[in-house]
Amino acid sequence: MATINKEYSVEEKLVGLIKLQKIDSKLDEFEILKGELPIEVSDLEDEITGLHSRRTRVEEEINGISEFIESKKNAIKEGEAMVKKYEKQTENVKNSREFEALSKETEMQQLEIKLCEKHIRDANEELAEKVKVLESVKKQITSKDGVLTHKKSELEKIIVDTEKEEKHFKKLSDAAREHIDDRLLYSYDRIRKSYHNGLSVVPVERDACGGCFNSIPPQRQSEIRLHKKVIVCENCGRILVDSDLNDSIEVK
Repeated sequence: MATINKEYSVEEKLVGLIKLQKIDSKLDEFEILKGELPIEVSDLEDEITGLHSRRTRVEEEINGISEFIESKKNAIKEGEAMVKKYEKQTENVKNSREFEALSKETEMQQLEIKLCEKHIRDANEELAEKVKVLESVKKQITSKDGVLTHKKSELEKIIVDTEKEEKHFKKLSDAAREHIDDRLLYSYDRIRKSYHNGLSVVPVERDACGGCFNSIPPQRQSEIRLHKKVIVCENCGRILVDSDLNDSIEVK
């Protein structure tokens, strides 16, 4: 919130707005210098997090398939042991009924063994596919990690190179805001957010708005040069100031 200790004239308000705009435009230059790097770094971090989650899921699936295969192998061993047991028992059968019963049990175990073997073949095929997927995910993680490291290095270099200046202009921006009343500050910020170039206060140049380049009538220009009231462009809504006043204000 702005803290206003005295009533400023319209010209002083305009000077404050111009100064704030020029300071904020300097800060915008730092963001332009960073370009898309902050977004790219954030997107890469999210993507890598997603890939790590996918790797974990695939590894869990591989473990589950491996355990399934192991359980079927154990079932085959048990089945083979039962077959041997039944075959040995057939040597001591007393009648055909016992022989048929043992033969059926043996046949059931053999069918169960074949079914387990089929399950193992199918599971091994699925396991091979999962292993391929896992290797692909690992390669993607390695590749993305390399790109992320490079992007972070670029961003950190820019931040280090501009950190001192950026802090300086942020302090200037905060100080300038203290001398602008809340109503004007609200309008300034609202207009600034409406345009990608962040220009809220613009000079009249060549008889036109310095923001949208819409023509400004001579009478309107005369009013702007008088500094008696805050005037906005009827086309884009930006705050208009005369070029002489705008050029007279510098920020360092």
